[in-house]
Formats: sequence, C-alpha cells, structure tokens
Amino acid sequence: MTTTFSLTPHETVTVREHSPDALVVEGRWSAHGSAPPPHFHPGQDERFEVLEGELTAVVDGTEHRLGPGAVLAVPRGAVHKMWNSGGGETRALWRTAPAGRTLEWFEALDGLGRRHPPGRAGMSSPTRLAALLSEYDDVIRLAAGPRAIVGPVLAGLAAVGRRQGP
Repeated sequence: MTTTFSLTPHETVTVREHSPDALVVEGRWSAHGSAPPPHFHPGQDERFEVLEGELTAVVDGTEHRLGPGAVLAVPRGAVHKMWNSGGGETRALWRTAPAGRTLEWFEALDGLGRRHPPGRAGMSSPTRLAALLSEYDDVIRLAAGPRAIVGPVLAGLAAVGRRQGP
C-alpha cells in the first residue's frame, strides 16, 4: 500500500522506502509554488534527484535551479528551502538519512492540514504548526531569524497551539 502525505498546498510526498537508515519519498510540487521558511535538519542529510520539472533551492545562501537528472545533497545543519518556481509539476526522489522521525513529521503535517485546512496565506493554524515544530525539534528547525528570538517566539506560539488541541 502506498502512503501519500500533503505537506503544504503545493507539496506532497509518497513513501517509497522506509527503514531506520533512510526514508525515501517521491516529492511532488505543483506549479508556481511558494518557498517554505528557511530551515535545517540537525541530525539528517537530504538528497534530491529531480525526475521531472524544475526545483529551485537555496542552500546556505546559494541558489540552485535543478532540472531532470540533477542531484542536490543537503547536509545536516545546512539552512535551506526548496520549491517549484516553474510552470509545470515537479517530481523528485527525496532521501532523508537517517530516517529518524521524518515519517512521523510528515504524518503530523498532513493531519494538521486535514484538520485545519490552510487559509489564504497557505498555512494551517500557525499556533498548532508551532506546536508541531516544537515537538519535532529533532527533525526540523526554523532558521528564519536569530535562534535567540525565534526560539522564544516559537515556544510561546507552541504553548498556545498545545492548549488549542489537535
């Protein structure tokens, strides 16, 4: 059985392989998507191989435009964001190693989007998303500003999100 998760209104992933060593998904990005916030993974490396379309990625401040056959490695700790800025759908194989709790993170994001559909800004409940980001701090961390500022703001939003419930 194939499992597909919606991460954002413009991005889905379908699980291809899952073991403690790695999670491999096929990512799909719709045309003219928007970039996620800059983030990093503290304990995992990612590798993207574009199968169809074009991905735009910014890794540690360097922009990359990736077409079919292109491969991009994103080492743990590298601040990055990736999206489809082109006019057609993009597909890529996306490998995360080790798998850690990435699959659970994808499940949680999908569940949040189903319970609280994204609004005009393309985001589900910001406070509930903050609660998830706090819970999955071992998988993903925002890098949208100084950690000394982002951390406390995220913690405050997360506290409100936890009180709101799932």
